[in-house]
Amino acid sequence: MENKENGDIFSVWLIDDHQLFRAGFRTLLSRLPEVKVTFEGSDGAEMLDRLDSEKPDLIFLDIAMQNLDGIKASQIALSKYPELTIVIVSMFGEREYYTKLVEIGVRGFLLKSCDFEEVEQAISMIKMGEMYFSRELMDQIVERPNGKREMVSDELSDREKEVLTQICGGLSNQEIAEKLYLSKRTVEKHRASLMVKTGCTNTASLVVFAVKNGLYEV
Repeated sequence: MENKENGDIFSVWLIDDHQLFRAGFRTLLSRLPEVKVTFEGSDGAEMLDRLDSEKPDLIFLDIAMQNLDGIKASQIALSKYPELTIVIVSMFGEREYYTKLVEIGVRGFLLKSCDFEEVEQAISMIKMGEMYFSRELMDQIVERPNGKREMVSDELSDREKEVLTQICGGLSNQEIAEKLYLSKRTVEKHRASLMVKTGCTNTASLVVFAVKNGLYEV
């Protein structure tokens, strides 16, 4: 998604099968003058139908919905419209859900229990072309059975390490794509995968992780 100019309306969709949650979320978003909720849906099928005629700047999407859940809906939507920006909003913290969603191409995760300041932060980062990963959720995802964090650098693929090195070098997704002969979307997926595997929530924390684990020298 391209950066939005100041004053432009930022269109948001809310896709969740709980009407009260949507109503509360919509009320909170109304505090942001540049943000406008332009569509609400109760399942993934409604979202897909609407996408045939309209594309929002951001979709907040639940995982657990009847008829068509968030995982399947994301997969179908992003296969047809790879530039869509989808942020998952869920109560779940199981790692397998989010690993799958990263592979599909979603741009971030939020817990439904988060405060509104975190929602604002997520929107701000998305508007700048970044991803957003909830700190609390990432803590849950990388938690080990013994309750301690373990180094996960060995879990990274060679390609992920290549992308991480370029991120540490300050390159943008587009620049990394050109240097490694990949599509920009593929680079974005690798970046998201790196965040899930390491528990990092932004570029700065990825750089710190790389330096601490001997994957990049400063």
